[in-house]
Amino acid sequence: MHVVISQFVVANKMDEDVRDAFRNRPHLVDDAPGFIRMEVISPVDEPEMFWLMTYWQDYTSFESWHRSHLYQASHVGMPKGLKLVPGQNKVTHYNHICS
Repeated sequence: MHVVISQFVVANKMDEDVRDAFRNRPHLVDDAPGFIRMEVISPVDEPEMFWLMTYWQDYTSFESWHRSHLYQASHVGMPKGLKLVPGQNKVTHYNHICS
């Protein structure tokens, strides 16, 4: 299994709007080939920080999704005017060992 973690920090006090956007997301990734699940977490003491974790059967499945038009469409629900802290965005790829 391949895991992708995207980390970002909201710069302009829109963290609750981002939470709502994730809760009400269009679920476009759910039917992507190789997609397993998605989790979004935020530290209790840093509510403006988000970790988006997606689980895939393999790296190729993730890459196909990331290059698709549906990937772009899946971000349409993000709040207008959202600003992220520069230099705090990070995408990391992992090999899943066990659960």
